[in-house]
Amino acid sequence: MARPEKEAAVAALTEDFRTATATILTEYRGLSVTSMKQLRRALGDKTKYSVVKNTLTKIAAKNAGVDLSPELLVGPSAVAFINGDPIDAAKSLRDFAKENPFLVIKGGIYEGKAVSKEEIMQLANLESREVLLAKLAGAMKGSLAKAARVFDALRIKLESEQGSPVASVQEVVVSEAVVSEAPVVDAVSEVSAPVVNEAVAEVPAQVAATEDVVEAVVTEELTTSTEEKE
Repeated sequence: MARPEKEAAVAALTEDFRTATATILTEYRGLSVTSMKQLRRALGDKTKYSVVKNTLTKIAAKNAGVDLSPELLVGPSAVAFINGDPIDAAKSLRDFAKENPFLVIKGGIYEGKAVSKEEIMQLANLESREVLLAKLAGAMKGSLAKAARVFDALRIKLESEQGSPVASVQEVVVSEAVVSEAPVVDAVSEVSAPVVNEAVAEVPAQVAATEDVVEAVVTEELTTSTEEKE
């Protein structure tokens, strides 16, 4: 390879390292051209899977400030530069390797840190960001719906005592929950999967706390209403 070509290749790889959200290095020895095309399709358009020269990759990684272990640059190498969800890409590589033993996952870089093959497999076993966000949004909507039911019980109680209709709080709250669901997902769409997973785990406690507050408000309203009548 001529010097200008090497410099261009290093520059392109350096940019790939800098812009990727995660990088996974593999050995592809024995994979056919057809298999490589299938793998690229499985990874999707947000992951660039490139066959690379080890010496140029080492230089590019250094230029990009990425610390690659020399063990990752042994044998025929191909690199997955991930610009989408690293979990989805890890799943695709794991599943493809199961069907094609010639693909060997060696390790990579995730959130700026070196990760081993075992850690990439653990990443592949996580739920994707989209699934976690859907769970979080559903749990938050459920919390609002529970609060609305308690308020609606108060409305029915007040109607029976006052003899006049009161606007349905449940309809208002649930309606606003549906409207606000998309913004909620958009607001947390950039959060990493472990953070979203932790937030989902905390939702039950938040729901319980919300219900305690609502019940306290209901009790206070009923007490006030009774005292006014007396």
